[in-house]
Amino acid sequence: MQRRRFLTQAAAAAGAGLAAAGLPAVAQGTPSVRWRMSTGWPKSLDEMYGSADALCKRVSELTEGKFEIRAFPGGELVPYAQNMEAVSNGTIECNHVLATAHIGTNTAVAFDTGLSFGMNARQHNAWVQRGGGLELLREMYKKHGIVNFVCGNVGVQMGGWFRKEIKSLADLQGLKMRVGGIGGMVLTKLGAIPQQIPPGDIYPSLEKGTIDAAEWIGPYDDEKLGLNKVAPFYYSPGWWEGSASITTMVNEKAWNDLPAPFKAAFETACNEQTLRMNAAYDALNPPALRRLVAAGAKLNFFPKDVMDAAYKTSQELWVELADKNPDFAKIYPEWRKFQEGQVAWFRVAESALDNFTFNAVSRSSK
Repeated sequence: MQRRRFLTQAAAAAGAGLAAAGLPAVAQGTPSVRWRMSTGWPKSLDEMYGSADALCKRVSELTEGKFEIRAFPGGELVPYAQNMEAVSNGTIECNHVLATAHIGTNTAVAFDTGLSFGMNARQHNAWVQRGGGLELLREMYKKHGIVNFVCGNVGVQMGGWFRKEIKSLADLQGLKMRVGGIGGMVLTKLGAIPQQIPPGDIYPSLEKGTIDAAEWIGPYDDEKLGLNKVAPFYYSPGWWEGSASITTMVNEKAWNDLPAPFKAAFETACNEQTLRMNAAYDALNPPALRRLVAAGAKLNFFPKDVMDAAYKTSQELWVELADKNPDFAKIYPEWRKFQEGQVAWFRVAESALDNFTFNAVSRSSK
């Protein structure tokens, strides 16, 4: 009798805990669900791949093991470039990617990751969550049989590793660079030759001289890939994405077939990883950058003529893409309007305080 009473009370407490967390309790008799998640990352990128794995484990925890998702390293289930297609056609249920890698399918997916000279991580998340961005993206993805969820953000990126110094815009002519998505389209117009190379293949491509430069994310992951060992010049900033938002694309039919508690668990796990990933990179990048510089990395900023040309070319590119793609044309004006509002606010408050504080802290630490 006492044991039965204890189990009843424990079950009630567990249900109350889920309700308090905003999640419906998993009903008895709810069928088990097993999904597979393809990713764009090798296991060596412990924050990127680790975030996908943690998302899957969290979903299992929140559903008492009834909804299990298994994450696979990049290339194990499908080739890197086919992650979106595989979800769209139902080969796999979901993925974990930088959506901009799939602009060949639809250039408008770039808005899901971030555009060159676009919004920072906080601004992008504000646009998605409260600025109408999610609704616009969902409408676009629906044409591909996909439901999208933000599940991370790496923050602002670095400008990549170069075998030779970049002294002016002329040094980009003929430069073979591993760079994805929209950034590659801009660099093409500036005379460079972009290459789409999976992260696991970047190091050997640089080492062999197949490419002259490569960008990935930032100090922590770049150090993991060992890029400083084969290209000494490290540039900032990564202007091709003001921040890089991570997406899990979910097959629409698979999503619609999920019980409501499983959907709530999945969305909760995605939101948690969005918060955790941004925090992780903010914490891990500074010490990683110090280690890279101590090991001989030559840190520098892109010349002004490169930045000016890249900005001007980016704005021209948006017009071209809008003329060719109705999805891009529909999203861009709303995205731009929101960015303009964010710029006005950040200049008054965030930037003013940040710039003063950065200078003050730098002076006092000398």
